Amino acid sequence: MAADTPSTGTTPGRFEVGDAFRRFADFVPLMMWRADPEGRAVHHNECWLTFTGRTAEEEIGEGWRRGLHPDDFDRHATLVADAFAAREPFTVEFRLRRHDGAYRWLLETGRPLEDEGVFHGYLGSCFDITDRKHAEENIEKALVEKETLLAEVYHRVRNNLQVMVSLIGLYGRAAPDLCRGSFEALGQRVRAIALVQQHLHEAPHIASIDLRDYLHRLASGLGQLRRAGRIGVTVGGRGTSFVEPRTANALGMIVAEIVAECLDATAESVACAIAIDIDATAGGPVGLSIVSGSGDAVAAGRPNVPKLGPRLIAAYAAQAEIAVRGTATLADPLELQLPEARVSADA
Repeated sequence: MAADTPSTGTTPGRFEVGDAFRRFADFVPLMMWRADPEGRAVHHNECWLTFTGRTAEEEIGEGWRRGLHPDDFDRHATLVADAFAAREPFTVEFRLRRHDGAYRWLLETGRPLEDEGVFHGYLGSCFDITDRKHAEENIEKALVEKETLLAEVYHRVRNNLQVMVSLIGLYGRAAPDLCRGSFEALGQRVRAIALVQQHLHEAPHIASIDLRDYLHRLASGLGQLRRAGRIGVTVGGRGTSFVEPRTANALGMIVAEIVAECLDATAESVACAIAIDIDATAGGPVGLSIVSGSGDAVAAGRPNVPKLGPRLIAAYAAQAEIAVRGTATLADPLELQLPEARVSADA
Protein backbone atom coordinates (compact mmCIF):
# COMPACT_ATOMS: atom_id res chain seq x y z
CA MET A 1 0.00 0.00 0.00
CA ALA A 2 1.39 3.39 -0.94
CA ALA A 3 1.65 6.04 1.76
CA ASP A 4 -0.24 9.34 1.62
CA THR A 5 1.78 12.12 0.10
CA PRO A 6 3.44 14.11 2.92
CA SER A 7 1.98 17.61 3.25
CA THR A 8 4.22 20.51 2.34
CA GLY A 9 5.50 22.79 5.06
CA THR A 10 5.89 20.06 7.67
CA THR A 11 8.93 19.65 9.85
CA PRO A 12 11.67 17.75 7.99
CA GLY A 13 11.70 14.05 8.85
CA ARG A 14 8.10 14.08 10.16
CA PHE A 15 5.19 12.35 8.48
CA GLU A 16 1.67 13.75 8.28
CA VAL A 17 -1.47 11.74 7.64
CA GLY A 18 -3.60 12.86 4.69
CA ASP A 19 -7.32 13.65 4.93
CA ALA A 20 -8.23 10.77 2.59
CA PHE A 21 -6.69 8.22 4.92
CA ARG A 22 -8.31 9.80 7.98
CA ARG A 23 -11.77 9.57 6.42
CA PHE A 24 -11.17 5.97 5.37
CA ALA A 25 -9.73 4.89 8.73
CA ASP A 26 -12.51 6.53 10.74
CA PHE A 27 -15.14 4.80 8.61
CA VAL A 28 -13.66 1.32 9.22
CA PRO A 29 -15.15 -0.43 12.31
CA LEU A 30 -11.70 -1.59 13.34
CA MET A 31 -8.98 -0.14 15.56
CA MET A 32 -6.33 1.32 13.23
CA TRP A 33 -3.15 3.35 13.60
CA ARG A 34 -0.31 4.80 11.56
CA ALA A 35 3.27 5.47 12.53
CA ASP A 36 6.06 7.50 10.95
CA PRO A 37 9.42 6.00 9.85
CA GLU A 38 10.80 6.55 13.38
CA GLY A 39 7.99 4.49 14.90
CA ARG A 40 6.05 7.40 16.42
CA ALA A 41 2.25 7.19 16.20
CA VAL A 42 0.81 9.87 13.94
CA HIS A 43 -2.83 8.80 13.84
CA HIS A 44 -5.37 6.63 15.63
CA ASN A 45 -8.82 6.27 14.12
CA GLU A 46 -12.15 6.91 15.85
CA CYS A 47 -12.63 3.25 16.72
CA TRP A 48 -9.32 3.29 18.62
CA LEU A 49 -10.16 6.52 20.46
CA THR A 50 -13.60 5.20 21.40
CA PHE A 51 -11.96 2.08 22.85
CA THR A 52 -9.35 3.95 24.93
CA GLY A 53 -11.53 6.95 25.80
CA ARG A 54 -8.61 9.28 25.09
CA THR A 55 -8.13 12.13 22.63
CA ALA A 56 -6.06 11.95 19.46
CA GLU A 57 -3.59 14.40 21.01
CA GLU A 58 -3.10 12.15 24.05
CA GLU A 59 -2.37 9.11 21.87
CA ILE A 60 0.06 10.80 19.46
CA GLY A 61 3.76 9.87 19.47
CA GLU A 62 4.45 7.56 22.41
CA GLY A 63 1.41 8.70 24.37
CA TRP A 64 -0.71 5.66 23.50
CA ARG A 65 1.83 3.40 25.24
CA ARG A 66 0.59 4.67 28.61
CA GLY A 67 -2.36 2.34 28.14
CA LEU A 68 -0.22 -0.79 27.72
CA HIS A 69 -0.31 -3.35 30.49
CA PRO A 70 2.94 -3.13 32.48
CA ASP A 71 3.66 -6.84 31.96
CA ASP A 72 3.41 -6.43 28.18
CA PHE A 73 5.21 -3.10 27.78
CA ASP A 74 8.81 -4.26 27.26
CA ARG A 75 7.90 -7.31 25.18
CA HIS A 76 5.73 -5.24 22.83
CA ALA A 77 8.31 -2.46 22.50
CA THR A 78 11.13 -4.91 21.66
CA LEU A 79 9.12 -6.83 19.07
CA VAL A 80 7.89 -3.68 17.31
CA ALA A 81 11.34 -2.04 17.36
CA ASP A 82 12.89 -5.13 15.76
CA ALA A 83 10.19 -5.16 13.08
CA PHE A 84 10.69 -1.47 12.32
CA ALA A 85 14.45 -1.93 12.07
CA ALA A 86 14.00 -4.78 9.59
CA ARG A 87 10.98 -3.13 7.91
CA GLU A 88 9.06 -6.39 8.20
CA PRO A 89 5.40 -7.14 9.05
CA PHE A 90 4.69 -8.13 12.64
CA THR A 91 1.91 -9.64 14.73
CA VAL A 92 1.75 -9.38 18.49
CA GLU A 93 -0.73 -9.94 21.30
CA PHE A 94 -0.86 -7.48 24.19
CA ARG A 95 -3.20 -5.94 26.73
CA LEU A 96 -4.44 -2.35 26.40
CA ARG A 97 -6.46 -0.38 28.95
CA ARG A 98 -10.01 0.28 27.83
CA HIS A 99 -11.94 3.47 28.63
CA ASP A 100 -13.51 1.78 31.69
CA GLY A 101 -10.12 0.84 33.14
CA ALA A 102 -10.31 -2.85 32.18
CA TYR A 103 -7.39 -4.36 30.29
CA ARG A 104 -8.37 -6.14 27.08
CA TRP A 105 -6.27 -8.49 24.96
CA LEU A 106 -5.63 -7.18 21.43
CA LEU A 107 -4.17 -8.91 18.40
CA GLU A 108 -2.12 -6.29 16.56
CA THR A 109 -0.85 -6.59 13.00
CA GLY A 110 1.48 -4.01 11.46
CA ARG A 111 2.76 -3.71 7.90
CA PRO A 112 5.45 -1.40 6.49
CA LEU A 113 4.36 1.29 4.02
CA GLU A 114 6.65 1.76 1.04
CA ASP A 115 6.21 3.67 -2.19
CA GLU A 116 8.80 3.26 -4.94
CA GLY A 117 11.39 2.14 -2.45
CA VAL A 118 10.72 4.97 0.02
CA PHE A 119 9.78 3.87 3.54
CA HIS A 120 6.93 5.90 5.04
CA GLY A 121 6.30 4.07 8.30
CA TYR A 122 3.71 1.50 9.31
CA LEU A 123 -0.01 0.88 9.10
CA GLY A 124 -1.56 -1.29 11.79
CA SER A 125 -4.84 -2.71 13.04
CA CYS A 126 -6.02 -4.33 16.27
CA PHE A 127 -8.70 -6.90 17.10
CA ASP A 128 -10.09 -7.47 20.58
CA ILE A 129 -9.37 -11.15 21.33
CA THR A 130 -10.12 -11.14 25.06
CA ASP A 131 -12.95 -13.66 24.78
CA ARG A 132 -10.71 -16.02 22.78
CA LYS A 133 -7.91 -15.70 25.33
CA HIS A 134 -10.27 -16.46 28.19
CA ALA A 135 -11.61 -19.47 26.29
CA GLU A 136 -8.05 -20.74 25.74
CA GLU A 137 -7.28 -20.30 29.42
CA ASN A 138 -10.45 -22.19 30.38
CA ILE A 139 -9.63 -25.00 27.95
CA GLU A 140 -6.09 -25.25 29.30
CA LYS A 141 -7.41 -25.35 32.85
CA ALA A 142 -9.97 -28.00 31.90
CA LEU A 143 -7.25 -30.12 30.27
CA VAL A 144 -5.08 -29.92 33.38
CA GLU A 145 -8.05 -30.94 35.53
CA LYS A 146 -8.87 -33.78 33.12
CA GLU A 147 -5.30 -35.08 33.18
CA THR A 148 -5.30 -34.92 36.99
CA LEU A 149 -8.58 -36.83 37.12
CA LEU A 150 -7.36 -39.45 34.64
CA ALA A 151 -4.20 -39.96 36.67
CA GLU A 152 -6.24 -40.40 39.85
CA VAL A 153 -8.63 -42.85 38.15
CA TYR A 154 -5.71 -44.81 36.69
CA HIS A 155 -3.98 -45.14 40.07
CA ARG A 156 -7.21 -46.27 41.72
CA VAL A 157 -7.87 -48.82 38.99
CA ARG A 158 -4.30 -50.10 39.21
CA ASN A 159 -4.53 -50.46 42.99
CA ASN A 160 -7.87 -52.27 42.73
CA LEU A 161 -6.49 -54.63 40.11
CA GLN A 162 -3.51 -55.42 42.35
CA VAL A 163 -5.93 -56.30 45.16
CA MET A 164 -7.88 -58.53 42.76
CA VAL A 165 -4.70 -60.36 41.71
CA SER A 166 -3.81 -60.95 45.37
CA LEU A 167 -7.30 -62.27 46.17
CA ILE A 168 -7.29 -64.56 43.16
CA GLY A 169 -3.90 -65.90 44.21
CA LEU A 170 -5.11 -66.58 47.76
CA TYR A 171 -8.20 -68.43 46.56
CA GLY A 172 -6.16 -70.31 43.97
CA ARG A 173 -3.70 -71.62 46.53
CA ALA A 174 -6.57 -72.76 48.74
CA ALA A 175 -8.49 -74.35 45.87
CA PRO A 176 -8.36 -78.04 44.90
CA ASP A 177 -5.56 -79.03 42.53
CA LEU A 178 -7.94 -79.37 39.60
CA CYS A 179 -8.99 -75.70 39.95
CA ARG A 180 -5.61 -74.09 40.47
CA GLY A 181 -4.80 -73.79 36.78
CA SER A 182 -7.96 -71.78 36.20
CA PHE A 183 -7.20 -69.47 39.12
CA GLU A 184 -3.66 -68.87 37.81
CA ALA A 185 -4.99 -68.16 34.30
CA LEU A 186 -7.51 -65.70 35.75
CA GLY A 187 -4.85 -63.90 37.77
CA GLN A 188 -2.61 -63.56 34.74
CA ARG A 189 -5.47 -62.10 32.72
CA VAL A 190 -6.10 -59.49 35.39
CA ARG A 191 -2.39 -58.59 35.23
CA ALA A 192 -2.78 -58.20 31.47
CA ILE A 193 -5.76 -55.87 32.02
CA ALA A 194 -3.58 -53.75 34.32
CA LEU A 195 -0.86 -53.65 31.65
CA VAL A 196 -3.35 -52.50 29.00
CA GLN A 197 -4.55 -49.70 31.30
CA GLN A 198 -0.95 -48.68 32.01
CA HIS A 199 -0.12 -48.27 28.32
CA LEU A 200 -3.33 -46.36 27.67
CA HIS A 201 -2.45 -44.01 30.53
CA GLU A 202 1.09 -43.54 29.18
CA ALA A 203 -0.05 -42.66 25.65
CA PRO A 204 1.21 -39.16 24.65
CA HIS A 205 -2.30 -38.10 23.56
CA ILE A 206 -4.99 -40.06 25.34
CA ALA A 207 -7.80 -38.71 23.13
CA SER A 208 -6.09 -39.90 19.94
CA ILE A 209 -3.77 -42.88 20.32
CA ASP A 210 -1.20 -43.91 17.72
CA LEU A 211 -2.23 -47.51 17.08
CA ARG A 212 1.12 -48.82 15.86
CA ASP A 213 3.10 -47.24 18.72
CA TYR A 214 0.55 -48.42 21.28
CA LEU A 215 0.59 -52.03 20.05
CA HIS A 216 4.40 -52.05 19.92
CA ARG A 217 4.62 -50.92 23.55
CA LEU A 218 1.88 -53.26 24.69
CA ALA A 219 3.42 -56.23 22.86
CA SER A 220 6.75 -55.63 24.59
CA GLY A 221 5.04 -55.56 27.98
CA LEU A 222 2.99 -58.69 27.35
CA GLY A 223 6.14 -60.51 26.29
CA GLN A 224 7.64 -59.92 29.74
CA LEU A 225 4.49 -60.44 31.78
CA ARG A 226 4.48 -64.23 31.57
CA ARG A 227 6.96 -66.81 30.33
CA ALA A 228 9.51 -64.09 29.54
CA GLY A 229 11.75 -64.91 26.62
CA ARG A 230 9.40 -67.58 25.28
CA ILE A 231 6.74 -65.35 23.78
CA GLY A 232 7.17 -62.93 20.91
CA VAL A 233 4.61 -60.42 19.65
CA THR A 234 5.47 -58.65 16.40
CA VAL A 235 3.62 -55.73 14.81
CA GLY A 236 3.90 -55.19 11.05
CA GLY A 237 1.86 -54.07 8.08
CA ARG A 238 1.27 -50.79 6.30
CA GLY A 239 0.60 -47.34 7.70
CA THR A 240 -0.73 -46.39 11.11
CA SER A 241 -3.95 -45.01 12.55
CA PHE A 242 -5.07 -42.83 15.42
CA VAL A 243 -7.82 -44.40 17.48
CA GLU A 244 -9.95 -43.32 20.42
CA PRO A 245 -9.37 -44.80 23.90
CA ARG A 246 -12.26 -47.28 23.80
CA THR A 247 -10.95 -48.77 20.54
CA ALA A 248 -7.39 -48.96 21.87
CA ASN A 249 -8.62 -50.53 25.10
CA ALA A 250 -10.60 -53.21 23.24
CA LEU A 251 -7.67 -54.01 20.95
CA GLY A 252 -5.33 -54.25 23.92
CA MET A 253 -7.67 -56.69 25.67
CA ILE A 254 -8.01 -58.76 22.49
CA VAL A 255 -4.24 -58.99 22.01
CA ALA A 256 -3.77 -59.83 25.69
CA GLU A 257 -6.35 -62.62 25.43
CA ILE A 258 -4.73 -64.10 22.33
CA VAL A 259 -1.39 -64.14 24.15
CA ALA A 260 -2.99 -65.78 27.18
CA GLU A 261 -4.73 -68.41 25.03
CA CYS A 262 -1.47 -69.30 23.31
CA LEU A 263 0.31 -69.67 26.64
CA ASP A 264 -2.51 -71.69 28.18
CA ALA A 265 -2.40 -74.11 25.25
CA THR A 266 1.32 -74.86 25.45
CA ALA A 267 3.86 -76.15 27.92
CA GLU A 268 6.12 -73.76 29.83
CA SER A 269 9.11 -74.75 27.69
CA VAL A 270 7.36 -73.92 24.42
CA ALA A 271 7.74 -70.57 22.66
CA CYS A 272 4.63 -68.74 21.44
CA ALA A 273 4.58 -66.36 18.51
CA ILE A 274 1.89 -63.73 17.85
CA ALA A 275 1.97 -61.74 14.59
CA ILE A 276 -0.15 -58.57 14.25
CA ASP A 277 -0.48 -57.08 10.77
CA ILE A 278 -1.93 -53.56 10.44
CA ASP A 279 -3.59 -52.47 7.20
CA ALA A 280 -4.05 -48.69 7.47
CA THR A 281 -3.64 -47.45 3.91
CA ALA A 282 -4.96 -43.94 3.36
CA GLY A 283 -8.59 -43.72 2.29
CA GLY A 284 -9.67 -47.16 3.47
CA PRO A 285 -10.91 -48.78 6.66
CA VAL A 286 -8.29 -49.78 9.21
CA GLY A 287 -7.95 -53.51 9.69
CA LEU A 288 -5.80 -55.86 11.74
CA SER A 289 -4.91 -59.46 11.10
CA ILE A 290 -3.62 -61.55 14.02
CA VAL A 291 -2.07 -65.01 13.87
CA SER A 292 -1.06 -67.04 16.92
CA GLY A 293 1.01 -70.23 16.82
CA SER A 294 3.41 -72.60 18.55
CA GLY A 295 5.06 -75.91 17.84
CA ASP A 296 3.16 -78.07 20.33
CA ALA A 297 -0.31 -79.48 20.45
CA VAL A 298 -3.02 -78.01 22.66
CA ALA A 299 -2.83 -81.01 25.00
CA ALA A 300 0.66 -79.95 26.06
CA GLY A 301 -0.71 -76.89 27.80
CA ARG A 302 -2.43 -76.37 31.14
CA PRO A 303 -4.99 -78.96 32.13
CA ASN A 304 -8.45 -77.97 33.35
CA VAL A 305 -8.23 -74.39 32.01
CA PRO A 306 -11.41 -73.47 30.08
CA LYS A 307 -10.97 -72.08 26.59
CA LEU A 308 -12.88 -68.81 26.82
CA GLY A 309 -10.80 -66.79 24.34
CA PRO A 310 -13.29 -66.63 21.45
CA ARG A 311 -16.12 -65.49 23.74
CA LEU A 312 -13.98 -62.87 25.47
CA ILE A 313 -12.59 -61.56 22.17
CA ALA A 314 -16.10 -61.24 20.74
CA ALA A 315 -17.22 -59.35 23.87
CA TYR A 316 -14.25 -56.95 23.78
CA ALA A 317 -14.80 -56.29 20.06
CA ALA A 318 -18.52 -55.62 20.57
CA GLN A 319 -17.77 -53.00 23.25
CA ALA A 320 -15.84 -50.90 20.70
CA GLU A 321 -17.94 -51.78 17.61
CA ILE A 322 -15.05 -53.69 16.06
CA ALA A 323 -16.03 -56.20 13.40
CA VAL A 324 -14.35 -59.55 14.09
CA ARG A 325 -14.05 -62.95 12.44
CA GLY A 326 -11.54 -65.80 12.42
CA THR A 327 -9.76 -67.88 15.03
CA ALA A 328 -6.20 -66.39 14.98
CA THR A 329 -4.72 -69.52 13.40
CA LEU A 330 -2.46 -69.55 10.37
CA ALA A 331 -5.25 -71.07 8.30
CA ASP A 332 -7.91 -68.71 9.71
CA PRO A 333 -6.37 -65.40 10.95
CA LEU A 334 -8.32 -63.24 13.33
CA GLU A 335 -9.53 -60.31 11.21
CA LEU A 336 -10.52 -57.06 12.94
CA GLN A 337 -11.98 -53.98 11.24
CA LEU A 338 -11.96 -50.75 13.27
CA PRO A 339 -14.79 -48.19 13.27
CA GLU A 340 -14.31 -44.64 11.96
CA ALA A 341 -10.53 -44.70 12.13
CA ARG A 342 -8.48 -41.60 11.19
CA VAL A 343 -5.63 -42.64 8.97
CA SER A 344 -2.26 -40.93 8.59
CA ALA A 345 0.28 -41.34 5.81
CA ASP A 346 1.94 -44.74 5.37
CA ALA A 347 4.72 -45.44 7.80
